[in-house]
Amino acid sequence: MPSKLEREVRYLKIYAVLSSLVFAVLFLSGFSQQTEQKTKFGEIDAERINVVEKNGKLDLVISNSDRMPPPIINGKALASNGGQRGPGLLFYNGKGDEDGGLAFSSRTLPNGQYSASGQLMFDQYNNDQIVGIQYSDNNGKRTAGLRVWDRSDVPLDEVMDKLKGLEGPARDAAIKKLADANMIGAYRVFVGKLPDKSAQVVLSDEKGRPRLTMSVDGAGAAKITFLDENGKPTFSLPPDK
Repeated sequence: MPSKLEREVRYLKIYAVLSSLVFAVLFLSGFSQQTEQKTKFGEIDAERINVVEKNGKLDLVISNSDRMPPPIINGKALASNGGQRGPGLLFYNGKGDEDGGLAFSSRTLPNGQYSASGQLMFDQYNNDQIVGIQYSDNNGKRTAGLRVWDRSDVPLDEVMDKLKGLEGPARDAAIKKLADANMIGAYRVFVGKLPDKSAQVVLSDEKGRPRLTMSVDGAGAAKITFLDENGKPTFSLPPDK
């Protein structure tokens, strides 16, 4: 018959084994939960944040101006208008092309003059923005409103390829040719406020030429004007004096 000491040693061995097993289960369970839990920060500084799918596909970029990526259409990086892009957010579609974003900027000169802008854009598939809310301010001359563009079915990267290597008058001529062929895109609708303090609705043709305007000026006078393709009024309410 085992002595009391032998029984106690046996119990200690069993206790040690069971404790080790329980500790291992708790440790592994805690590690598994830890990997699935969200990490919470009170505050974080970052120059750029990429939101990606599990397969690595880019969905969203939040970036400062230095790290903001160039426009991407059909997998090609395009040069942005005006060079460097401002800080903001960029969204990407299922094939990795840019399809909209939020951007903002401001600048104040030593003499007190300033400029500021902000825009929320939605891009046409394989092309540039097609709907946007924009604000711009140059020393108090403010424009703000909703714009709608008409874009070509030709992908934007193919349009930009036609301008590669061109400068000066040759580039201007090529842009005009593309515009005449409706490959650049044009404003079709504007609803907003202009620097002269008027509120306007402007409807334009496929060339971007205003053909109908409804406005209320800064003094409260309302007017509807029909225009021809050269911008000349053909009919107004109330009639022009």
